[in-house]
Amino acid sequence: MNASPAADSRLDETIRLGHGSGGRLSRELLDGLILPALGPAGPGQMDDGAIFSPPPGDLVFTTDSHVVTPLEFPGGDLGTLCVSGTVNDLAVMGARPLALSLGLILEEGLPMDTLRRILESVGRTASASGVRILCGDTKVVERGKGDGIFVNTAGIGHRIHRLEASRIRPGDAVVVSGNIGDHGFALLTQRKGFPLESPLRSDAAPLFDLIHRLCEKVPVRWMRDPTRGGVATALCELCQSQPWSVTLTENSLPLDPAVRGISEILGLDPLYSANEGKFLAVLPAASVDAALEILRSHELGGNAARIGTITEDHPGKLLVATDFGNARVMGMLASDPLPRIC
Repeated sequence: MNASPAADSRLDETIRLGHGSGGRLSRELLDGLILPALGPAGPGQMDDGAIFSPPPGDLVFTTDSHVVTPLEFPGGDLGTLCVSGTVNDLAVMGARPLALSLGLILEEGLPMDTLRRILESVGRTASASGVRILCGDTKVVERGKGDGIFVNTAGIGHRIHRLEASRIRPGDAVVVSGNIGDHGFALLTQRKGFPLESPLRSDAAPLFDLIHRLCEKVPVRWMRDPTRGGVATALCELCQSQPWSVTLTENSLPLDPAVRGISEILGLDPLYSANEGKFLAVLPAASVDAALEILRSHELGGNAARIGTITEDHPGKLLVATDFGNARVMGMLASDPLPRIC
């Protein structure tokens, strides 16, 4: 059955338990809101599964669950977040995103207008990423048991660039594609009501286009999107059990002035703050200038910077060289000071 072209005026103002029953209300929600909101990025034929023909070669498969408070925030919302997070996981594996699934767990009482706005963001972000939502599912839980919306997405991509930690060598450079910690600190300011002259915005965005441009021109060895746990946790995971270490230079870290100020006031380290529109890359030191030129010429890489080096001292460790001439060892994030961020 094909999707209805317009929203259904018979829909309730809020989600009811019956919308998850699999019956008439479920169908009205699907045809009257979900499919129209997704637009061209949504599925066409309604079936128990999606059939598509991937290109020859290696496929990359990933899945992610998304929870965030608040559901809408400066720079994006849960819809922007769930698509960007999944296509970015594919992109940093060297894969061109092809298709996504979309699983919705809705809480009884959720306003339909909120659901519509979030799904419209899903559709826009998927279209901008060049992917289709080929299949999905919707469930409804009782009031008080779902925190508004939980989303699960799974993604399939076609690997076109080889990016593997086994290719890293001592002397390689560590690059980040822009300011660190914007997403986590943007959500913090929304929850705590910090009075900022210029509100922080989440950096949530799909990154394949930028990554593809870089990998076509520069011999990138490895990539990762530093989401939960931030840059420090991603790099701790990278160098764990390796015969080399990662040394960051503290004064080279690109930070929004508001992030820097709030981190100093509250004692929070931006290296542990979540990012949803940035990636880390390891590449030969000789390629840094070319890489930064490519990144900075793109709207999503304007503040790209070299932030560190693969070093041979202290194998398996992440170190940060400070302005005082010493270095501190960084560990993985032990607990999250900002629940429900991605």
